[in-house]
Amino acid sequence: MTIKSALGALAMMFTAWLALIALVTVATDDAPAFVVLFPSRTLQRNLGAESSVLSVSAFSLTVASNETHAAMNLYRKGAWLVLPARLRGCVPNP
Repeated sequence: MTIKSALGALAMMFTAWLALIALVTVATDDAPAFVVLFPSRTLQRNLGAESSVLSVSAFSLTVASNETHAAMNLYRKGAWLVLPARLRGCVPNP
C-alpha cells in the first residue's frame, strides 16, 4: 500500500464516518443541541422562536431546539451539515 492510497482510504473513512454521524443525527433527533458547520448568513435569521443560538464562530453555529425533527428543520432552513452537540458520550456516567 502506498502513501497515496493510504491517505485516500483515510479520507474515505473520515467522510463515511461524518456522513454516518449526520444520518444518525437526522434519524434519531436525540441530541440536546446541534452544531451547524459552515452556516449560511441567512440561517441565523431563519431560526424561529423555538430555537436558541448557544454559540457562534466563523465556521460553526451551535443551536438548541425543543422542536421535533430539529436537525431536519435546520437543513430546511439552509444548513449545510448538522452534527450533534453536547452529548454525554457512548457510555453513561454512573
